[in-house]
Amino acid sequence: AILAETGTLPLNVKFFFEGQEEIGSPDLGPFITENLEKLQADMIFSADGGQWDTETPQLVLGLKGLTSLEITVTGAKSDLHSGMHGGGVANPGLALAHLLASMKTPDGHITIDGFYDEVVELTAEDREAIARVPWDEEAYLAQTGAPATHGEPGFSTRENLWARPTFEVNGLTCGWQGAGTKTVLPSVASAKITCRLVANQSPEKVFEMIAAHVDAHCPPGVTAEVSRNPGRADPFLVPAGHNATAIAGQVLEEVYGKAPHQTRAGGSIPVMSTLLDQLGLHAVMFAFGHEDENQHAPNEFFRLPTFRLGQTAYARLMERLGS
Repeated sequence: AILAETGTLPLNVKFFFEGQEEIGSPDLGPFITENLEKLQADMIFSADGGQWDTETPQLVLGLKGLTSLEITVTGAKSDLHSGMHGGGVANPGLALAHLLASMKTPDGHITIDGFYDEVVELTAEDREAIARVPWDEEAYLAQTGAPATHGEPGFSTRENLWARPTFEVNGLTCGWQGAGTKTVLPSVASAKITCRLVANQSPEKVFEMIAAHVDAHCPPGVTAEVSRNPGRADPFLVPAGHNATAIAGQVLEEVYGKAPHQTRAGGSIPVMSTLLDQLGLHAVMFAFGHEDENQHAPNEFFRLPTFRLGQTAYARLMERLGS
């Protein structure tokens, strides 16, 4: 549209399309390393992200990192008759349950040694900024269908969602899974785990901490192994006073007629931290989707009026940067 109107762009633009995010972006790092000169830039704007709602803008200033792993507990060489062998050898299912329970207290505090050591604590200003963003706890519970909120003690639900690390069990496998009963003492039990991380936690260090915890707390009579699963991301946090973020905020205020909420997100966009590591630039999430558009689900959609609004906003951004 700008070229059609003026015949030239007010600044140089490079487009970077990354299509491997859902499989952990295995080629992204090497590609950037091999093309550093081509990718040099003064600012980066990402079309991944979204706005608060159709009437309200937002700037996402923080993303959580990710480490993904699996814990496998092994006992006997095969499933055994629970009557013949129960009480004689250890049960991997119970051993795994004890291991998992040792990593997080019932009230939500993670007990893995060193887990919080690198966490950048929320300042009073951070907490005030988060509290200024509208929050309806009853609506959140209605949306999720959960009977109550639950998170790390000492923090609000939104602070836990946006700015505190997590330890989550994603899946459990053990013994007989079919209908009815089968009186076995299982030989193997496993759990899939992901941790969402915040600045300045390292996915590799957190993995090593969990592996050390499992080794130190493995119950007697079984062996335990911790292995990586695909998927990792470093946490991402935009520094205060970031120039590109300030400009994006001005453009959003012009387009929407109100200042954007400054938010964080519990999800991960690995390319953001990869670009920061290799190019030294904090990308700005300048995107226009909304939470109710069924991302990663059947019937995902994007509003046509928002499609037009996003074009307008990007045109204004380029004009502002080129002026």
